[in-house]
Amino acid sequence: MPVFALIDEPVFPSPHLAEPGGLLAVGGDLSLERLLAAYRRGIFPWYDAESPILWWSPDPRPILIPGHVRVSRRLERTLRSGKFRVTLDADFGGVIAGCAGMQRASDNGTWIVPEMAEAYERLHVAGYAHSVEAWQDGKLVGGAYGVAIGKAFFGESMFHRVTDASKVAFVTLARHLDAQGFHFIDCQQTTGHLCRFGAVEVTRNEFLKRLEVAREEEGEVGAWELDAAEPAAN
Repeated sequence: MPVFALIDEPVFPSPHLAEPGGLLAVGGDLSLERLLAAYRRGIFPWYDAESPILWWSPDPRPILIPGHVRVSRRLERTLRSGKFRVTLDADFGGVIAGCAGMQRASDNGTWIVPEMAEAYERLHVAGYAHSVEAWQDGKLVGGAYGVAIGKAFFGESMFHRVTDASKVAFVTLARHLDAQGFHFIDCQQTTGHLCRFGAVEVTRNEFLKRLEVAREEEGEVGAWELDAAEPAAN
């Protein structure tokens, strides 16, 4: 399959035309309009500072059903212990920076380049991108962020500075999404970590069918706050 070069208009070829590795298109920009057009078709950007913008639609695609998240007894005890205070959308910029920092520590560098961070900040301001934060002693020690389209949540990245902080944040987010009636969390790439939480792979066809159903509720905006959450400490 060819890799498509995007034009100036925020449109994409069919996700079914992606190459076997999932790469669909190259180029374009990270405007709000283009990012929303991409996510609505099950496409996401993933690239680094040495490459142009690359757009992906993997097959198979790992997803996690929010109400079926598997939690170990040890992690459940941590969740109930109050070791971390968890909030939603309290420090989106801090979570983005934390995720980028974790990835910079790896040998592969970070894919959250400054332009990417700025683009997701715009998505957040527009009400589509959301974060979950784990706090300890008033400090941000873990979190995750992603994009909500209808009742589908596209998980992007997570980080931790204290053991279990990102796990507590992620499980809290999943339970919140379940309470809000979300159909699935898109995990984008299969990892052992996500499989232990209960992520399963589905075909691209199945993923796009599920996304189409989840998008039917795109006009409905749920509450992005936790009932027991307090304002985040600065």
